[in-house]
This record gives sequence, structure tokens and C-alpha cells, in this order.
Amino acid sequence: MKHRRPRHRRRVLARAVGTAGALAVALGAGMTPAMAAGKSSDTPAATGFSPDQPDPKTPWAPENDEASLRHKPVQHPEALTGGRTGTAGLQLNMPAPTGPYSVGMVGLHLVDKSRTDPYVPGSKPREVMVSLWYPATATSGHYQAPWMPSISGAHFLATRGLSPQQVTLPRTAGHVLAPVNTKLGKLPVLLYSTGLHSDRAMGTALAQDLASRGYLVVTVDHTHDANEVQFPGNRLEVNTMPAGAHSSDTLKVRAADIRFVINQLGTISKGGNPDPGHPTLPTGLSKAVGMSRIGMFGWSLGGAAVDTSMQLDHRIAAGANLDGQFFGTAPSKDLDRPFMLFSSGTHNRNNDGSWRTLWSHLKGYRVDIQLHGAAHLSFSDNEWMVPQEAGLLWLSQAQLEQQFGTIDPDRAVKVQTDYLAAFFDQELRGKHSTLLDGPSKSYPEISFVR
Repeated sequence: MKHRRPRHRRRVLARAVGTAGALAVALGAGMTPAMAAGKSSDTPAATGFSPDQPDPKTPWAPENDEASLRHKPVQHPEALTGGRTGTAGLQLNMPAPTGPYSVGMVGLHLVDKSRTDPYVPGSKPREVMVSLWYPATATSGHYQAPWMPSISGAHFLATRGLSPQQVTLPRTAGHVLAPVNTKLGKLPVLLYSTGLHSDRAMGTALAQDLASRGYLVVTVDHTHDANEVQFPGNRLEVNTMPAGAHSSDTLKVRAADIRFVINQLGTISKGGNPDPGHPTLPTGLSKAVGMSRIGMFGWSLGGAAVDTSMQLDHRIAAGANLDGQFFGTAPSKDLDRPFMLFSSGTHNRNNDGSWRTLWSHLKGYRVDIQLHGAAHLSFSDNEWMVPQEAGLLWLSQAQLEQQFGTIDPDRAVKVQTDYLAAFFDQELRGKHSTLLDGPSKSYPEISFVR
């Protein structure tokens, strides 16, 4: 049963939107004209199951996966680190991990020579970038990884109408190449797939928190679906997905990416290095990859990719979908492995036919929970990032609440990671959590959809 939540005050500088240019920014932030005008539609209409294409009128449709990625042409990457100076730089900060372990990180370039990239002409092999987040020791002397590398980060900011001189992207908690905490033995593995045209960086807060709790978390960039991916040599690849591409076809590409990445983890577990550049890997990494305990979670279209990936690859033992609508035939097929549906305050299987379809085909452990006060974008790093940028983006408090709900950003991240950890601890580590038994007084924002 839904219940009213008190509004949490967001720590932002809110400005009224009063010019056509500001309205364009608001529309570029994934808002409808009605939302930009301050008109609210708190309860979305019930929607059926569209097997191929999303309904953009629903707040959880993949078209709304990024707060600001209605892209306009941007400068060449080499020019993005110069140019206008704007105001004094705003330093963004992200929530710190809450687990008991320090966090290490390494990025890898992976090339799948068995597949061609469907989003570019010719017969180029499919290639992806991934980040590995893991519990670490001896982090001293290992610098903290940036939230996004410099060239892709500058491109990312430019799509928001911002520059590196105006906004400094944060450092993460991940210490690059720090030794793996081998005292923990084989680590359970979690793969992360992000929203449509979003970047793997959008799952960083969740990934580094789960790593601090003893997981090896692999965040995956789906190249040419993502809006920007930086490869070695400062090569930047951008979104080249054809307009009108069917969501079910996109999910098949993502699922194949995930299966490929799992195969490369298997190579690492045997002492190999699958990166064609053969960069240094963290000490102890090969001994820490637990190939027998693999889970996956994703946000929005990435959440839908979890089911498609589990149907393709039975090595994925448990999955969690963060507010993502399903597409294609996968949700109509039986799935006998544990699955979590984790939705925002206005989305659940009562108004999403694709969720109802999957729910009826889940034959293993299943749980459906709802985070009240949250919106679709609350499950991405936009949740903590955009409110900090609100003044520069000319977003009002009302617009922020339209996009992100009323829940406090730090609280949103904590609740998500606590429940994801409870689910994967139960399914991959055999540690039962009472959080999954029903409502908790410590987490009044969570309700169970029965």
C-alpha cells in the first residue's frame, strides 16, 4: 500500500526557469513540455506490454533514461578542455561507499573478434570498455579514479551545455590498480548495464558501494549505444545507434556484450589478460574472480537487459531490474533463477504490463519492491549529480522533483545499495536478510508489491 513520505530538502541552488533558452535546457533534461512548464502528472496511466518499442509518455521509458542527453552537436574532443571559462568551477561530490572495505578499480578494453559492431558501417569487431570495482587493500599510492575520463567527461558535460571550467567531475572511491583483498577469497561477481544512451559511469555510486561490501562489480559500456566511450589513445566513440532501432534488438546486442564480458572474466580467472593492450592488472585479481557466483543488475533499459542476458547466459545466477521496462520475447519465457524488481514511486507491475508478464514467468525466488519518493532517474548517478548542477542548468526545485522525486539523494543511494546487497547476499552468498521478508521500520520508503 502506498503511503505519503515527507519531503526531503535537496541541497541545491534552485532557479526559476523564465527564458526560452532555459526551457530548452529543461527539455534537454528528459522532460516533457508540460513538465518544463511546471505541470505535474504524478500517476502515469496504465500501460500494456509493448514487445519492441517503449511508450515515451511513461516516465520509465528508455527515452527518459538520461537527464540531459537530447544531444546537440558538440566540439571536437580535443577542444572540449578549453574554451569558455564561465563561473568559478563547481566541484561535484558523490556519495561515499558504506561497506567495510576500501575500493580498487581498473578499466579494461575488450575486443570481441567473433562479432561485428552492428552500429557502425563495415565489419569492425565489437569492442567495449568496462570498469572493475573490487574490495582492495593498501590503497596508499593508488590515485582515485575519475568518475569519467577527461575526454569523455568533457563531451558528457558539453551535452549538458557545460564545460570542464564550470564543472569538475568528481573522483570516485576506486583506487586505480590497488591490490585486491585476497583474504576474502573468490569474490561474487555482479555485472551492471546502464540506461539507453547512458554511460557505465551512471552506475558508479552503486558499483563502488557494492564493491566496498565484498563484490567484484563490472560496469559495462555498450559502445555506440552509450553517448560517449573513451578508449585507449584518447579515442572517443559516440552514439551511432540508428534512429528507431527496436528496443528488443538493442537488448540482444547488450546481452551478447554481457556474455562476452563474462567470458573475459573467465580468462582473467585463469591468469590471462584479455585486454589487447595487456595493461597491468591489479595484484590478486585472477584469484578473486568467482565464476561460480555471478549476478547482474541494471537500470532502465539496462534493467531490461538483465532478463535478456539471463535467458542467453545461464551462468548469471540472479538478476535485479532497477525501474526498467521489458521488451522483446524474453519476459514471456520462464526464468527459474532469482529475480528482483525494484521500482520508483510511480512504477510497478500494476501499471507496467511488461512487468506483469515477466512476474508470471518467474519460477524461482522473486521479489517486487517499490522506492517511494523516487523517480526513474533516481536509480542513476544523475540522482546525486544533477541537483548539484541545478543552478548552472537553470532547473527549479519543482523540475528537480519531477525528474528525481522528493527523496534525498544520499538516502536514495543508501536504500538502493542496502536492498541490492540484501538480495545478492541471499542469492550468491547464502546469507538471508530480513530486509527481504517484508516492510522494515528502518526503511519506510520501501513497500512490497504483493
